[in-house]
Amino acid sequence: MKAAVRDRYGPPDVVEVEDVDRPVASGDEVLVRMHAASVNRADLDGLYPRWQFTRLFFGLRRPRSRRLGVDVAGVVESVGPTVTRFRPGDLVFGDLSLFGQGAFAEYVCVPERALALMPPAMAFEDAATLPHSAVLALQGLRLRDGRSIQRGWRVLVVGASGNVGPFAVQIAKSMGADVTGVCRTEKVEFVRSLGADRVIDYTKVDPTRGAEPYDWILDVDAHHSVLQWRHALRPRGVYIALGGSTGWFFQGLLLMPAISAAFGKRMGLMLWWKPFKAEDVETLKELIAAGKVKPVIDRRVPLSQIVEALRYVDEGRARGKVVITM
Repeated sequence: MKAAVRDRYGPPDVVEVEDVDRPVASGDEVLVRMHAASVNRADLDGLYPRWQFTRLFFGLRRPRSRRLGVDVAGVVESVGPTVTRFRPGDLVFGDLSLFGQGAFAEYVCVPERALALMPPAMAFEDAATLPHSAVLALQGLRLRDGRSIQRGWRVLVVGASGNVGPFAVQIAKSMGADVTGVCRTEKVEFVRSLGADRVIDYTKVDPTRGAEPYDWILDVDAHHSVLQWRHALRPRGVYIALGGSTGWFFQGLLLMPAISAAFGKRMGLMLWWKPFKAEDVETLKELIAAGKVKPVIDRRVPLSQIVEALRYVDEGRARGKVVITM
């Protein structure tokens, strides 16, 4: 079978498509014949890797695993003898973040707990956009203790045009929030088309200096200091970041707890992320069935062009998701 692999850290150019042995399902494993996967920031963060300290877990000099890709959408080809939830022919999707990745391939073999049945009547390409990014967006609008945004709250989504942001805008709108999206000039109309009440072009306006403070800020890829964002929050407001540079990460760990305690504003990195949490997957299915959330696909790219697809997302050009077809 064909699969995208890499043997060293680096930019998308280190990725190659090779012939590898097709895996065989055993135990509680499910063999999935892939129809589509999608590119996530997480795939790129693992290439470099973005946070250098993660090499302690993924390999100091070179990656321990050659495999790439976390979003699965396909058909069950076969199952191991102890599998109880799926059978051949089932349409499934899932997130392989905790299961060794490998979605950029014609087949992938994973434990059954990594998968769920696809939403009814959904295309594989659409389903492939959901497992990682949509779950991240949903959890980014809820705290560890269950506190979430309320109807009428002012919500700011920073990075509203990429992988996670479009889902966050739509989910926040479905909850009755007044949503502002932040993006670059050429993506303003795209973010507006998602349902955002207003859009800030960060190349022209500093989003940390808005006229009115926000109740909730979801920062998909942090670039500004947390000290700057403190002034953009209302009393008891919430700022959640999903990622940022290594320097920002450690600054956040040091400063955000102190700011939260001193000013009564909840600020932090989303450390409570639970990939493909079953309850959140069901919530997403309900939102999709109600027409409140719709996957947005920028382009579909064959597996043979995976390097170009990764580079396109890495350069920040995508409006929504880039889908890899098998």
